[in-house]
Amino acid sequence: MDFEKIRQTDSEHYMSVFNRANVCFTHGKGNKLYDSFGNEYTDFTAGIAVNCLGYGDPDLVGAIAAQAEKLIHVSNLYYNEPQTVLCETLTSGTGFSRVFFSNSGAEANECAIKLARKYRYDRGENKSTVLCAEESFHGRTLTTATATGQEKYSKPYAPLTPGFKHVPYNDFAALKAALTDDVGAIMLEPLQGESGVTPASYDYLVNVYALCKQTGTLLILDEVQTGVMRTGKFFCFEHYGISPDIVTLAKGLAGGVPIGATLANGDVAETFKPGDHGSTFGGNPLACAAANAVINKVTSPEFSDAIERAGRRLKDRLMELRKYKFVKDVRGKGLIFGLQLDEKLPAASVVGRMRSEGFLIAAAGHNTLRFIPPLTITPKEIDLMSAALAKIFSATNI
Repeated sequence: MDFEKIRQTDSEHYMSVFNRANVCFTHGKGNKLYDSFGNEYTDFTAGIAVNCLGYGDPDLVGAIAAQAEKLIHVSNLYYNEPQTVLCETLTSGTGFSRVFFSNSGAEANECAIKLARKYRYDRGENKSTVLCAEESFHGRTLTTATATGQEKYSKPYAPLTPGFKHVPYNDFAALKAALTDDVGAIMLEPLQGESGVTPASYDYLVNVYALCKQTGTLLILDEVQTGVMRTGKFFCFEHYGISPDIVTLAKGLAGGVPIGATLANGDVAETFKPGDHGSTFGGNPLACAAANAVINKVTSPEFSDAIERAGRRLKDRLMELRKYKFVKDVRGKGLIFGLQLDEKLPAASVVGRMRSEGFLIAAAGHNTLRFIPPLTITPKEIDLMSAALAKIFSATNI
């Protein structure tokens, strides 16, 4: 099927929820993607922080192929070994005692919210409200869209799930003032990705953690985008020296195979009983085998060191671009960074021009360019990308 046929068929039959670029990718290798015309692109989006090992990684492909030959799905009415191995991997030495597997970040966050509310319900406490942050993003189901602190994702779908309040991000005084008696949990991203790559300040997140301990409020951290070494550590919260009651993972966990995970510790982890929650596809052998291969690779000392070096280089190259007057800020950790532009320079136009130069980047939030490459990105590829961006900026007058 040629590209025009693909585009025409899509426009006629796929629900119009995406503003797609005029590109159809056919295959990838390493950190490169190739379109239907044979054009090559260096990827700094990784399928929105999903393809953490790039494309065609032999260990990941081998694990998926080997598992597909044996068993893809059996349901959670039975045990399966890859799921058990992944359970042990995610709980051993992490401080979390139990995990539930789903198919996406939104489902992982739904599970976290249900877990927190069931925990309060079992104790006869009227604490069903979840306190969230403005500009957050937790998913597109009805409940996670309500938890999301951006009205554009929830307003058209009223009536919304009750029991959510929102306060400004990185404003501890506002959060503390909103912690009323009906609040049973606080749900935050340690780094807000979709709204513009904004990390939580150290004091903010540490103070939130201390407040939760002091008041008995559950702390849920959404690491759907930041988990699995994206920020240089397996969990972003490790940078802050804290650990939440519940944490969620998804995107990079299986390197492109859909999976979500909700981890909990202490009494919270013992809340669910048979029948309280479930998933048909969640934790299937194929997804878990892929996740096991990803974790084995990205947590090796050599790989961790390479991520740290690549992250420093990406930050340095982006900081050099501050010489352009329309570059307002550079924010991020590890291999997730945002470069905020002046409102007069639309981020989407830069994304399109970079694609013409053979580089894939994304726009996020309030006119911010988002860089979330595969964790395998090389120093040379970072340098070439930043040079292409500098070329575009040099020709820009605003």
